Amino acid sequence: MSGKYERFSTSIASISREIQRIERTEMAKCGLTGPCAQSLLTIGRFPEGIPAARLAQLCEKDKAAISRTVAELEQAGLVRRAGASRYRANLQLTEAGRKVAASIGKRAQLAVELAGEGLSAGQLERLYQVLDHIAQRLHTLGKTGLEPQDEQEETT
Repeated sequence: MSGKYERFSTSIASISREIQRIERTEMAKCGLTGPCAQSLLTIGRFPEGIPAARLAQLCEKDKAAISRTVAELEQAGLVRRAGASRYRANLQLTEAGRKVAASIGKRAQLAVELAGEGLSAGQLERLYQVLDHIAQRLHTLGKTGLEPQDEQEETT
């Protein structure tokens, strides 16, 4: 075995862990938890509002985690529900939410710029394309399963 899996999975896990650490640190300055960062920025992309179920999909989080995050954001006065039904309402940023989201967006952009320091714009674009491709392929493989590689190798 060449160790490619270990290198890949360890690198991805490390990136995820550091992103979460940065989110926790930055959101603590606002008195919020780390998961609020991604939700705030995502809700902010939809001025007309976004249903919680769609937010969960876009953030790649389960509905329970999004529900907890939305409750925290509502309690802080950063998000409101627009619509008759609590569960089907669109989530929208309040004025305070837009200010916090703008600040978090600037900090997130800075983090991405600093993390990519030393790479050209072309290298970064290619990196994002490759990451998107890998994420899409892993998503598909997670749903369909892996082909039985062992059986194929034995017959060749």
